[in-house]
Amino acid sequence: MKHLIGSKISSQSKRYYKYVEMLRQNITMKIELKGMTIEKAHAHLMKGDFTSVELTEAYLDVIKNRDTEVHAYLEVFNDAVGSAREADKRIANGDKGMLVGIPVAVKDNILIKGKIASAASKMLENYHATYDATVIEKLRREGVVFIGRTNMDEFAMGGSTENSAYGATKNPHDVTRIAGGSSGGSAAAVAMDGAVFSLGSDTGGSIRQPASFCGVVGLKPTYGSVSRYGVMAMGSSLDQIGPITKTVADSEIVFNAIRGRDVKDGTTISEDTYEKIANNGKKKPIIGIPRHFLSGDGIDKGVMKAFDQAVQILKNDGYEIKEIKLPNISYSLMVYYIIMPAEVSANMARFDGMRFGLYKEGANGIQDYFESRRAGLGREVIRRILLGTYVLSSGYYDAYYNRANAVRNMITEDFLEAFKSVDAIITPTAPSPAFKIGEKTSDPIAMYLEDIFTVTANLTGLPAISVPIKPQGAVEYSGTNMPIGLQITARHGCESTLFEIGKDVELTKPA
Repeated sequence: MKHLIGSKISSQSKRYYKYVEMLRQNITMKIELKGMTIEKAHAHLMKGDFTSVELTEAYLDVIKNRDTEVHAYLEVFNDAVGSAREADKRIANGDKGMLVGIPVAVKDNILIKGKIASAASKMLENYHATYDATVIEKLRREGVVFIGRTNMDEFAMGGSTENSAYGATKNPHDVTRIAGGSSGGSAAAVAMDGAVFSLGSDTGGSIRQPASFCGVVGLKPTYGSVSRYGVMAMGSSLDQIGPITKTVADSEIVFNAIRGRDVKDGTTISEDTYEKIANNGKKKPIIGIPRHFLSGDGIDKGVMKAFDQAVQILKNDGYEIKEIKLPNISYSLMVYYIIMPAEVSANMARFDGMRFGLYKEGANGIQDYFESRRAGLGREVIRRILLGTYVLSSGYYDAYYNRANAVRNMITEDFLEAFKSVDAIITPTAPSPAFKIGEKTSDPIAMYLEDIFTVTANLTGLPAISVPIKPQGAVEYSGTNMPIGLQITARHGCESTLFEIGKDVELTKPA
C-alpha cells in the first residue's frame, strides 16, 4: 500500500512539476519582449497565450525600468491598462484584427483627445487635445492600446531630440549617444522594447533617421497617403505621418491601417489613384544607385562599406542593380533649408501666447507676443522662424523661396526620370551612425548635413523606408558598435515595392 501511495504521489508530483514548468515557460514568453512584433503578439493574443493587459503591463515594466535612463516618453498614460481590458473584451467577442490589443506609443505632436500634446515645447506644456487626429481615430477603431506620448525635438525641429524642452532622448544601444530626431522618442521606445510600434512624423527624415540610429524600421509614406489632420504642422508640403516598427511586415500592417483619403485633409489621395499608381506589373524590382551622390567626404567609411555589402547581397538575391544619375540632387539640402523654414514661419505664427499655449504679459500687446514666445520657444525653433521669415520677406521671396521651389521641381523631375528605368533607389539612410549627445549642438550646419539622404523623399513626395542593414547589423563608430539603416525610395504610391525589397533586406545572409 505504501508503495502504491508513493507511486501515486510521485505521479501527481510529476504532473505538478510539469505544469509549473509549463507556467514558468509561459511567463518567460510573456515578458520576453525583445523579439516581439505585431505579428507575433497578435498570434499569442489570438491563441490566449497572454492577454492584452498582461502584454501592456510587460511594456509598462520595461518603461519603468529603462525609461528613466533613455527618456523616450514624456508621459505614460494612466488609462493604458484600462484600454487593454477593453481590447481583451473585443478579442473575447471574436475580434481578430491584427492591431487589437497591441500597445503603441505616439509622438507628442499627434493629437489624442483628452491627452496633453505639447510638441515637446513649453509653449504647449499644458495643452490638452480636444479631438483625435485621423490616424488616432483609425488606430482606435483597430483596438490598439495607447501606452504614452513620446519625446521629440520641439515642434519637430531638429535631428537629435536634443531640442526637446524636456531633455534629450538617449539611444537605447548607447545612452551617451543621440536617438535621432525629430521622432527620437518614438524610435527609442520601440528599440528599448517599450512599445510594439510607434507613430512619428517625417518632414525631412524625422522617422527614417532615428529608425536608422536605433536599429528599427521607419516608413515615410507617399505624401498624401496618410492624413495629417490633427497633427501639428511644421512644413505643410513636406510633413507625413508614418510608423516605426521592428520589422518591415509590421510597418506594412500599420501603414494599411492608417492610410486613405480623408475629407479633413485635402492633400490626401484616393485609394483608386493609389492602387493604379502602385500596380507596376514587374516581377522583381530593379534597383538604382546614385553613386555620384555617395562619393562625398562626409559619409562615414564604415557606413559605405556596409552599404556596398548590402548591395552585393541584393545582387546575390537576384536583384538587378543599375547606376543612375540624379543631376540636381546635390541641391536638395539647400532647397530643403529654404522651403522648410519658410513653411515653419507661416505655421508657427499661430503660437503667439494669445490664441494657444503659454502667455507672458508684456508692456503692451506686441510685447505680450515677444515675452510669450521668448519664454515658450527654444533656440532652434526661433532660429528656423527667423530664417523662414527672412526668405519670405519683401525683396528676398523671389531670390530664395521661389527659386528654391523651381529647383525642387527639377529634383522631382530627376527622380521621375530615373524611375523610368528603375523601380527603387537605395542609399544609406544617414551619413553616419548615431553621434554623441552634445557633439553637434553648437554647429547647426553640421546637424543639418545629417539630413542629406532623407530630405529628397520629402521634397519629391516619394515614399521611403529605412531598414536596418543586415547581417552587418552595426558599424563601429567612435569605439562603439551602432546600428545603421538602408534607405529605399520608390515611385509615388509604391509602398509595396518598399515592403518587397525591405523584407528581402531583413532576410539577407552574408555576401
